[in-house]
Amino acid sequence: MATFQSPKSNPAYGPALGMRVLILMSLSIVLMVLDHQKNYMNTVQRTIGVVVYPIQVVVDAPFRFWHWLRDSTANRHELQLEVSRLKTERLLTNGRLQRFTALEAENARLRALLEARPHDRDEIRVAEIMAVDANRYRHSLVIDIGRRDGVYDGQSIIDADGVVGQVIKTGLATSQAILISDPSHALPVQVSRNGLRTIAIGTGEFDRLDLPFLPNNADIEPGDLLVTSGLGGEFSAGYPVAVVATVNRMPQQPFADVTAIPSSALNQVREVMLIWSATNTTTVDADSEAGEPDD
Repeated sequence: MATFQSPKSNPAYGPALGMRVLILMSLSIVLMVLDHQKNYMNTVQRTIGVVVYPIQVVVDAPFRFWHWLRDSTANRHELQLEVSRLKTERLLTNGRLQRFTALEAENARLRALLEARPHDRDEIRVAEIMAVDANRYRHSLVIDIGRRDGVYDGQSIIDADGVVGQVIKTGLATSQAILISDPSHALPVQVSRNGLRTIAIGTGEFDRLDLPFLPNNADIEPGDLLVTSGLGGEFSAGYPVAVVATVNRMPQQPFADVTAIPSSALNQVREVMLIWSATNTTTVDADSEAGEPDD
């Protein structure tokens, strides 16, 4: 009769399960001690890492591709918005920093000596150009803000580099402006170096202004910076207008032939800034309270 023999008592099955666990634990402890003291397992670990690395790359590749695809497509709109915001901030910052070119600190000291009230800080707002009329006899443009935004006739316009022009006609939602290069435009300016005042007149060319009222003995040289003088009340003092290009002194004539290059690239502007000075803001507020009719 056949007899049943338990696997535990059968030598073919090897040591009992408890003995196997004890042996493996002892072996693990010995290997950990040796590795801690002699770093014997470093070579094995490096070898295993080299073997496993290609597998890790293959497994991780779909996830990397998905993240790359998502970042390169889904964030395009956010990047465009961020670029637009940064451009606007740059324009505003450059517009406010322009006044330092005209030595605003020195002007403040002179006003204090004359016991004059310091000017309040100008308010600046960015506007986009909607249309441009650039024939030789008329340099004008249309911007996308109007009377409902507080724009008023005669308001000064600048960009990141200098004075661009001024508003000549306001509508409800848009405004028409004339560039300083227009032949009919004249702007009171002064030499930043010495305070010499004169008038800059447009020539119908984007890269040239004339200064026809300077006598031959006037203290002006090529490279002098021309800034707004503040006379006339339309432009606050200190904004860059142009840089003197040529000075031809003609003894047989009462005035020198002086030309200047506008600080702003008038034929390339795409965004401009409108300036609200304290005086003009007060005037506009009073007009608004009087209830001016819309166009």
